[in-house]
Amino acid sequence: MIEVCCGSASDALAAWRGGARRIELNSALELGGLTPSVASLRLVRESTGLEVVVMARPRGGGFCYGGLEWRQLLDEATMLLEEGADGIAFGVLDAPRHLDEARTAQMVSLVHSYGATVVFHRAFDLVDEPLAAARLLVGLGVDRLLTSGQRHTAWEGRELIRELQVQLGDELQILPGSGVNAGNARELREFTGVGQLHSSCRALVDDAAASGRDVSFAVQGGADVARRYQVSEELVRALVATETA
Repeated sequence: MIEVCCGSASDALAAWRGGARRIELNSALELGGLTPSVASLRLVRESTGLEVVVMARPRGGGFCYGGLEWRQLLDEATMLLEEGADGIAFGVLDAPRHLDEARTAQMVSLVHSYGATVVFHRAFDLVDEPLAAARLLVGLGVDRLLTSGQRHTAWEGRELIRELQVQLGDELQILPGSGVNAGNARELREFTGVGQLHSSCRALVDDAAASGRDVSFAVQGGADVARRYQVSEELVRALVATETA
């Protein structure tokens, strides 16, 4: 299974055309991915047959949330579940490197009440004692864990990913993500034993009207100031092809 990280309905359509069957739908990927709008989810469901896991994250930065931020996260997750989201990806910490057990349990209860999948995202990559934390997620009822193995890329973190898969793979779906592409997907699957991968499959495209003479709203800097990232149908197709290579 290939899951494509998408920042818009247009990204989702490219993923679908490239052969993906599941996406993680976000907004603001430049901030690491925030909660998308209900309209975005609705467009994806109208335009594709994708399984859609939706990000629930109210702001950029860390994963310790204030009371209003957590209420916003829950309210937005509820609206997206009502709209037909197949799963919710989230992560919440109660100290710099500790899982927030109470809030995780609250989210698990909410998502499962809709018959949807609970995904704990890469906030996990910040925690101390990752194996103990993953076992805690199992006990709380989390279905899937997105992780880079606590390294910059999933390939660099492959040892921990393999250990998670060996010890907990029968109870928790392990989903490696970060730096996954057609060039390393097969070897990563073989090394870790996982059955699914998460990738952005992104490529730079021209970004018209992003900057002027003295003002810029560009998301890229330097030589790429007039470009932005979006999902590439061709990169998705190449990654999906590794599943049967």
